[in-house]
Amino acid sequence: MSRDVLTRASREPDRTVTFGPTTTDLYDVWLGPAAEVTVVLVHGGFWRAQWDRAHLRPLATALADAGLTVALPEYRRTGMPGGTWPGPGSDLAAALTAIRADDTLPEPTVLVGHSAGGHLAVWLLHRPEGAGLLGAVSLAGCLDLRMIGRLGLDDGAADDLMGGTDWHDAPFLGADPMDLGPTPSTVALVHGDADDRVPLAVSESWMTQCGTPGRDTLTVLEDTDHFDLIDPESSAWPVLLEHLGALSTSHPRAATRGSARHETSSPESTS
Repeated sequence: MSRDVLTRASREPDRTVTFGPTTTDLYDVWLGPAAEVTVVLVHGGFWRAQWDRAHLRPLATALADAGLTVALPEYRRTGMPGGTWPGPGSDLAAALTAIRADDTLPEPTVLVGHSAGGHLAVWLLHRPEGAGLLGAVSLAGCLDLRMIGRLGLDDGAADDLMGGTDWHDAPFLGADPMDLGPTPSTVALVHGDADDRVPLAVSESWMTQCGTPGRDTLTVLEDTDHFDLIDPESSAWPVLLEHLGALSTSHPRAATRGSARHETSSPESTS
């Protein structure tokens, strides 16, 4: 698959909610028919200002069409005032609070994060704002921040996020999911073996050191690249729906309707 999903046309959100004074204090909403679960999509782009939430609109639209309500928040990113850490995390914590307080959205909530958004989604599970979430799906998430930094991915994106290079040898980083240990709720990791943006080894590292055996999973998809994971026209799409269906049924009020599931053979997982 190509990167055309990043600029593909899709329908506009049903509404955009502003909850604070800055231009990033907002989230878009797509309403799923009779939805019982809210999916909070956290976009990636290596935390950089050039990539905003717009490139996840095709995925948000497809999830809503599948019967889920979707909230897509924005956050400050490097190259913007306040875009170094902890700015992005603070913004998303505030956005998650606003989304969960929005009484027009279903209360059971699950996070889905792609790339840098996977890092932020798993980080949010450790926060007070993430208490009671159904869990998170990490799509090629940057879950081992030190590895991202050591590899110099995207011309030093992690160094730009952290404001320099002196963080690599710090004994503890509140920004790094690797330092925060097992999450309070379920994490489903999905990664393509043809990903040339975020190596599979990043998800494997988190799974080995922080994954909870028997609960968290790592699904490796053959011949799948970084952007296939957010493309509803790719073979990765039913795998995402399957994970969301499994997380949704973990809540007694969550939907068990077929529109939120996709009947497919179980993905091969390693744990």
